[in-house]
Amino acid sequence: MKVAAVLAVAAAAEQPTFKEWAAQYGFNGDDTSMQAKYEANVEVINSLNANDSKATYAVNRFAAMDRDEWSAFLRRGYAQVKADSPPVLAEHEFDGQELATSVNWVTSGAVTPVKDQGQCGGCWSFAATGALEGAWEIGSGDLVSLSEQQFLDCDSSDSGCNGGLEYDGWNFFKQQNEGICTEASYPYKARNGVCQYSSCTLGIPAGGIAGVNHVTSGSAAALQSAIQQQPVAIGIEADQSAFQFYSSGILTGACGKNLDHSVLAVGYDTSSQYWLVKNSWGSSWGDSGYIKITMAGDECGILDDASYPSVSSSVAV
Repeated sequence: MKVAAVLAVAAAAEQPTFKEWAAQYGFNGDDTSMQAKYEANVEVINSLNANDSKATYAVNRFAAMDRDEWSAFLRRGYAQVKADSPPVLAEHEFDGQELATSVNWVTSGAVTPVKDQGQCGGCWSFAATGALEGAWEIGSGDLVSLSEQQFLDCDSSDSGCNGGLEYDGWNFFKQQNEGICTEASYPYKARNGVCQYSSCTLGIPAGGIAGVNHVTSGSAAALQSAIQQQPVAIGIEADQSAFQFYSSGILTGACGKNLDHSVLAVGYDTSSQYWLVKNSWGSSWGDSGYIKITMAGDECGILDDASYPSVSSSVAV
C-alpha cells in the first residue's frame, strides 16, 4: 500500500466517541443501547478502512443503527417489471455510438442540490424527480426542483414512504396526464399525505412526460450511453456496511446486488473507472451526498435496473 493510502486509512480510522457523535447529530448521549450499536459499527468502519485502499469510511447519522434497523430503512420496491405487466417500457440499448470518456451532469448544471429523504422510505421518489429534473433541464434549459411529496401522495401505483419504483411513478403521471409540481409549491414532509396536486405550481406541465425507458440490464455500454444522454435513475443494493458508511473514494467491494435503494447516476469517468451517483441522504452522507462506484463489474447491481423518462419540453408550462 502506498504511503498516502496508509495515511488516509489512519486518518479515516479516527472516529468520534459516541458522546461526540450524539452531540453532533442530536441524539441522546446517555442511551446505552444506541451506544453499543454505535461502537459495534465503529469496529466495522475501522475494519473497512484497514482493508480498502480505494475508499474511506466514517460514521454518519446512521452509525447507531443495527443491521435490522438499517435494512428496514431501505424500502425500494423489490418487484421488477415483468414482460406481461402493463405498460411495456421502451428499452434503451447501446447502438454502437461513440461514448464519451467522462460525463458529469452536476458540473453541466442539470442536477439540483442533494436532498434528504429523512426517515421516509421514499428513495424511489427522489430518483424519479432527479431524473425528471435532469431531462427537463437538458431539454428546456430550465433546472427546477420537483416535488417528491407529490409522488408520495398522489401516485397510487406505488406505496409512498413504504416503497416504490421510480418508473412506475413516471408511468402513473404520464397515464394520468398530470404535470409535476415544483418542490417549492409542494414541499417535502417525509411522510405520506393527501394529494394536493390541484393547488401546486407546475414545474413540468401535463404531457411533459413523453415516455419511460429501461436501460438494457447488465450492459455497462448501455448505461454509459444513457448517462451520456441524461441523468439516469438506478436501483442498487445499499444495505451493506460499505455503502452505509461510505465517505470518499471509489467503492469497489462488499456491496451486493439485491436492489433495495433507488439513486441517480449523474456521470461517469472511464479513466478513473467510476460511476458518479447522487444519493438522497443529505449532503452530510458520503462525499457531500455523492458516491463513486467502480465501473469494474456490476458493483451494487448498478447495471441491473436503470431507467429514465423522456420529456417533451415543447409542452408549455
